Amino acid sequence: MITESTSVLVDIRKYDGSLSAHWTAARLGEDEHGVWLGTVQGVPIRSATGGWTSRFAYVMLVPRGEWWTATFCADPGPEMYCDVCTAPEWDPDGTVLHMVDLDLDVVRPRGGEARIEDEDEFAEHRVSYGYPQSVIGKARQTCEWLMEAGSRDGDGVEPFASVYRYWLGLIV
Repeated sequence: MITESTSVLVDIRKYDGSLSAHWTAARLGEDEHGVWLGTVQGVPIRSATGGWTSRFAYVMLVPRGEWWTATFCADPGPEMYCDVCTAPEWDPDGTVLHMVDLDLDVVRPRGGEARIEDEDEFAEHRVSYGYPQSVIGKARQTCEWLMEAGSRDGDGVEPFASVYRYWLGLIV
C-alpha cells in the first residue's frame, strides 16, 4: 500500500476546452517509461456527463512527450486502457496534469486482444472541434502504435507487458 505520495489533480479536457474527466490521483513514482499515478477504488471522478466513482484500482502511466497515457487496472477492469491525447503537461509544481483527450482509445480486456474504441467520436469531433490535420495525423499514428505495442502478439513490449504490475501492486 501507499505510505507516502503527492496528490496530483488529473485534468483532461476536450479539444474545445470543455471537461472530459477530472480526479485526484497519487503520484507513485517514475521510471524510464514515465510518471506513474495511482487511483484506488472509490475515488470520485467528474466528467462532462456528471461523474462516477472508480469501480476498481488502477495506475496510469504518463510518458514523457508522447501523445498517450496508459491505464492498467485491477480486476474487474480492463487490463490496459490507453488514451490518445495531446502530450500531457505538468504544472510547474508537479501537482496538476493537463492533457487534451483526442477520443481514440486502445483497450485490452483481461486475457483478450487490444482493440480501438471511440473511432466514431473521433470522426465526429475532428469536424465539430476542427482538429487540424497535424493533430488528426498524430492521433492516428499514435493509435496504430498503441495497437501494435499493446497487443498480445507484442507480448514483452514494455511498458505494456508486465512492468505495470509493480506499480499496481503498490495500491491494491
